[in-house]
Amino acid sequence: MTATPSTLAPTTVDFAPPRAAGAQGKSGGGELTDLGRLILHCADQPGIVAAISRFLADHDANIIESDQSTSDPEGGHFFLRMVFHKRDLQAHLEQMEATFEASITDQFDVTDWSITSASAPKRVAVMVSKYDHCLLDLLWRARRGELPVQIGLVVSNHADLAAEVRSFGVPFVHIPVTRDTKAEAEAKQLELLRGNFDLVVLARYMQIITNDFLEKVGCPIINIHHSFLPAFIGAGPYQKAKDRGVKLVGATAHYVTEDLDEGPIIEQDVVRVSHRDDVATLERRGADVERSVLHRAVLWHCEDRVLRQDNTTVVFA
Repeated sequence: MTATPSTLAPTTVDFAPPRAAGAQGKSGGGELTDLGRLILHCADQPGIVAAISRFLADHDANIIESDQSTSDPEGGHFFLRMVFHKRDLQAHLEQMEATFEASITDQFDVTDWSITSASAPKRVAVMVSKYDHCLLDLLWRARRGELPVQIGLVVSNHADLAAEVRSFGVPFVHIPVTRDTKAEAEAKQLELLRGNFDLVVLARYMQIITNDFLEKVGCPIINIHHSFLPAFIGAGPYQKAKDRGVKLVGATAHYVTEDLDEGPIIEQDVVRVSHRDDVATLERRGADVERSVLHRAVLWHCEDRVLRQDNTTVVFA
């Protein structure tokens, strides 16, 4: 039994199989295998970088990329992202995590950290309505290997894009959403998403995500908003921009929170427009910006370049 554009069998959807992914990456012009990423943030204090460098050296790991930032050298917050090479990383990852937790986290009171293998693509689900430009761009880039992701599922409240999505070999599930059926629809969406994906992307999904959905989905959600937030929050931003006579239109990719269009911003961009441009032209030019902004946000998130603190982000891009 399979899901069709007009019917739903949530427990029988076969997600797109993972791509064959070698643990390869490039740095300094050379081919490297067994790449790992270490990210953390904590209160800034002396000795953090030295201790982490010693930790990696003790595990025969070679640091090949390092980014760090602090909000204030005295009493600020410290952010770190390191990429390292460790032979047979997968076999040693669990031991490295245990040692890091027993030593570094206790010593520096680190509560938010991770050590992961960079070889496996992140598992991503996309939610979309009728606009196809952001969705198709992500599918195309993933197929070309430009995004370190495995898009395993597309969920939509409309059936319009089913054939185009399936041409990429990705399952498409149509779950209609009305005011009266929203709770039931979200329950079906959660049955598909929860525990199966590392990230959900709203590629112009024109429904408000409820707090209950956010609490239960079990992974971050990235949304692309078709305006340069905080300007023109909500629906119809291009008409609002035209009415206001703006000279720039833009797009914002942000994490979804319970506050509509006010989650931590990952990436933004703009394009210049003029009084000669009608609303259709603004939408067309804005769509180009939306594609590029969402692509960069998904890429940076999946490469562990985005560190969140409260309602802000540090992006090591």
